Amino acid sequence: MNKITTLLLLLGIIACKQNHTSDKNQPYVEQETSEENTIYPDALSKVFEAHGSLKQWKKQRTLTFLLPKTNFSETHTIDLWSRMDRVDTEQFSMGFDGEQAWLMNGSGNYEGDPGFYHNLMFYFYAMPFVFADDGIMYSEAEDLKYDGKSYPGIKIAYRSGVGASSKDEYFIHFNPETYEMAWLGYTVTYRSGESSENVRWINYTDWQEVNGLLLPKSITWHNYEGRQILDPVSTVTFEKVMLSQGPNPVSFYARPEEGEFVN
Repeated sequence: MNKITTLLLLLGIIACKQNHTSDKNQPYVEQETSEENTIYPDALSKVFEAHGSLKQWKKQRTLTFLLPKTNFSETHTIDLWSRMDRVDTEQFSMGFDGEQAWLMNGSGNYEGDPGFYHNLMFYFYAMPFVFADDGIMYSEAEDLKYDGKSYPGIKIAYRSGVGASSKDEYFIHFNPETYEMAWLGYTVTYRSGESSENVRWINYTDWQEVNGLLLPKSITWHNYEGRQILDPVSTVTFEKVMLSQGPNPVSFYARPEEGEFVN
């Protein structure tokens, strides 16, 4: 039986708070929104619509959420257009300035891989809308069966060279009546350079409405044997979720003087 001891390094991470600098905000320019049905599979367009619409998602600029931990909490902040980000706790911080990842580890307590982790939870959180990113190839996936119910699915693959792990594959499965997302399957090929057939599974059934969008309130990893999903293993809860149409200053995502760039 494969166990997801991941919670992907389960979040042994993060940050000293860094004050915003006083430089001016980037100007707000609304992104252009294409007709979803001309770009995405019909089923995926219906999933986007069930979650508040891709048009509404693309109006948002800054996403913030808090991940509570036993000894500290992580505050994640993401610029949804540029994908600059930072993660902060009382112990250390990390982020991505648009070109390089960085780590400020004054306490010396963080021993994980900030290059891998800095935006990991954002991608799990921003479902299903991250599947509207550029460079994605879509195909139909075999239905996923769980607890006597069948969930249709879409396979997500990336064109070569897209992202840090273009050989990763994802499977989004949705409720056939409501089109709300129900499951995410994913492989991990980070740094191996090799494709994987080991698909991990996360349950998405706990939602909250934020600015007219249906976003996760919590997600739960399950044990599994192939495509047979077994008992739940661990749950991550998202608190203090905020979306805004305005940006933070670019300097907010920049490496602090005390920080170091990482590969």
